[in-house]
Amino acid sequence: MAHSLSAQKRVRQNAKRRVRNRIRKKVLRTELKKSTVLISGNNADGAAAGLGATYRVLDRAAAKGAVHRNTAARRKSQLARKINAMKAGGAAKASA
Repeated sequence: MAHSLSAQKRVRQNAKRRVRNRIRKKVLRTELKKSTVLISGNNADGAAAGLGATYRVLDRAAAKGAVHRNTAARRKSQLARKINAMKAGGAAKASA
């Protein structure tokens, strides 16, 4: 147990931040799952439309420190790559 007043305050602050970050990460995981479902369902238009909302949640979580900014950038890149591949695959199938 923390003995000094400043250490006790730090414990209280960390507890609050831990709860906040858990909420932010849960929202982020839910949003990523929505995008993944749209991508796996080969719904390119729906996935592209929902991409903006996912980007916003990722950027906000990174800005607030819930996830590292490089992690957010990597996940955004992965989603964009999957959607672009799906669009390219759909265009190739349509032209064939």
